[in-house]
Amino acid sequence: MRRGESTGRSAPLGATIVDGGVNFSLFSRTAAGVELLFFDRGEDARPSRVLALDPVANRTYHYWHTRVPGVQPGQIYGYRVSGPCDPARGLRFDPAKVLLDPYGREVVVPHGYTRDAATREGDNAATAMKSLVVNPALYDWEGDAPLHLPSSRTIIYEMHVRGFTRHPSSGSGNRFAGPMPA
Repeated sequence: MRRGESTGRSAPLGATIVDGGVNFSLFSRTAAGVELLFFDRGEDARPSRVLALDPVANRTYHYWHTRVPGVQPGQIYGYRVSGPCDPARGLRFDPAKVLLDPYGREVVVPHGYTRDAATREGDNAATAMKSLVVNPALYDWEGDAPLHLPSSRTIIYEMHVRGFTRHPSSGSGNRFAGPMPA
């Protein structure tokens, strides 16, 4: 661990603004190692900073975590995760690949992004989507407020957004009515 860094906390998951920096937390039941990567721009082929998380100090059960002082909203980041590659068991770890934070709140898409880059051999840092640290307190809800309904009076819909908005009758103006761009 570098000077000033701490082990962080396992909750909440994702990148969370804390006093003087950001806490990063990621769940992985089978990872053997995790690196937190910082980038200056979305198209960068190499991270500007790499923090290797210590499996003893920076892991609690299946949660990998660290607190990094000085990190601000707007910081671009991703992960490299190592572990077993056993497709029959659903394990496809590739430590050469830059991964999004599955709990991230915003994504940076580089100009050269293609879905195919993730399937090719080797490093994909220059073309991988990356996560962005955001401060949710700054989000403009435009006057929207929670309904304060008890869960017994709440209905939650889960749907595939593209499938639901694909047809012109949806009125969404979905510009991706055809196949998704590569």
